Amino acid sequence: MRQIVLDTETTGLSTSHGHRIIEIGCIELVNRRLTGREFHRFLNPDRDIDEGAEAVHGISRADLETAPRFPEVVDELLDFVRDAELVIHNADFDVGFIEHELKLMQHPAPQIEQHATVLDTLKVARKLHPGQRNSLDALCKRYAVDASKRDVHGALIDAELLARVYLAMTGGQTALSLDEDIAAAAQSAQASVAARRAGDLDLIVIRATDEELAAHDALVEKLRQTV
Repeated sequence: MRQIVLDTETTGLSTSHGHRIIEIGCIELVNRRLTGREFHRFLNPDRDIDEGAEAVHGISRADLETAPRFPEVVDELLDFVRDAELVIHNADFDVGFIEHELKLMQHPAPQIEQHATVLDTLKVARKLHPGQRNSLDALCKRYAVDASKRDVHGALIDAELLARVYLAMTGGQTALSLDEDIAAAAQSAQASVAARRAGDLDLIVIRATDEELAAHDALVEKLRQTV
């Protein structure tokens, strides 16, 4: 199963006020494992960024002056997500902005469902934890996902955190790489061997006689004298 964990950052909260995407981050999962493949782009929105939005993600308009515009990266983005399941937290927000960008450029397939399916992890979290806070920050704390390296929100950083939260929230699968799987298997094997040694084997202990101990001491003394 191929899934793409996706997040965006924007100039503000609403497309109805003309706000645009300024960052897209995507991370690939195949059979609940991170593959290392990702898609990440900053985008020039051709407009100012709301002060409140900039305080959240720390991206200024000046930072984006030389960045490509959405139509320049859209083919690469759609190729990356094609036929996958998009895993998005509060999907209506991100999907709404992506579809807004597609409509602005008059793309022939402006609906996300024409390219991929969508799983909203906010809806999943609300079913699992009704009446509780289910923001990404809250879920990171609930599932012991380390978010200490994130000073501000960023699309790629948040996509990685969401991937780890999603795996923990939907089955506890947190082994994200082959190396981790190998390490876990080795640890399990060692534990199994230790258990067999402790419980399954009847060890026979043969103690040395007094004569054997005296002969050993004599041999050790002789070796000392030759050194």
